[in-house]
Amino acid sequence: MKFTVEEFRAWKRKCVTLLGMSGVGKTHLSGLLRRHDWFHYSGDYRIGTRYLDEPILDLIKSRAMRDPFLRDLLRRDWITIRNVIKINDLGPVLSFIGKLGNPEQGGLPLDEFSRRQALYREAEIAAMFDLPEFVRKAQEVYGYAHLVNDVGGSLCELEEPRVIDMLARHSLILYIRVPEADEIKLIERAQADPKPLYYRPEFLQTAVKDYLELRRLDYVAQIEPDDFTRWVFPRLFHSRVPRYEAIAQPHGYTVSSEDVAQVRDEADFLALVESAIARSALKRTGSTESLLDLQERAPHDPVEPSAMTVTD
Repeated sequence: MKFTVEEFRAWKRKCVTLLGMSGVGKTHLSGLLRRHDWFHYSGDYRIGTRYLDEPILDLIKSRAMRDPFLRDLLRRDWITIRNVIKINDLGPVLSFIGKLGNPEQGGLPLDEFSRRQALYREAEIAAMFDLPEFVRKAQEVYGYAHLVNDVGGSLCELEEPRVIDMLARHSLILYIRVPEADEIKLIERAQADPKPLYYRPEFLQTAVKDYLELRRLDYVAQIEPDDFTRWVFPRLFHSRVPRYEAIAQPHGYTVSSEDVAQVRDEADFLALVESAIARSALKRTGSTESLLDLQERAPHDPVEPSAMTVTD
């Protein structure tokens, strides 16, 4: 959705999608807004509890079946296994995605890794298409006026235009950009604690080929999983930036991760969004009106525009 500052202020049922790399502040903002009575819709939480729940449990059970004692208990239905996922702890989802490389070091063969990547992609698409229903449920079932959609960093990798079109119809898309001066810090943090990641198939194919040549390896099974994840992250980061921008430019607004770090409450967040809307308006129109004028202009008729309906 696109707004003027006045329209955004008048929007009674706000729905904001936070877009950007992991580590830019999406979950920080979502947790803060949750404390201010916003419904927090986490894409990865939905993925883990709904769309990958069974594959995750199957993986856990297959590991348990290797132990004779646990195998007997499972077959007799004397124990049950469930996967516990929390908004701020997505461990089971990350464990399912896994890392590519030597199985003796916890890595996955290329075919199994690719299979799980494909399942994650399908799950993320499905979770995003659930957004309109959760907007309704947040309001009608749980009594929340507003919703923040905390999407995974891989959203820009899905190559599914229908997802972006749907998000643009039902939410304000806010892209959190990392300033060039902070890129190194974010990359270093990710490399210090390498986590499983989603890669576009074409990107992964090229990255694996280049890594094997660089390390003079013959097979994927020789890859040290954490080393590959550290090596590939800067390349992944820089490949995602133009993809984020291609979404934000026509469909949403852009703010800096530096500004996000300064947000302390709902009022700060709303002011941040209004500033982004005002900047976008100035760029689009080439107006000489100041940013302050655009932000502080009082709405003359605070009627919610029909273009901002959040349900079809």
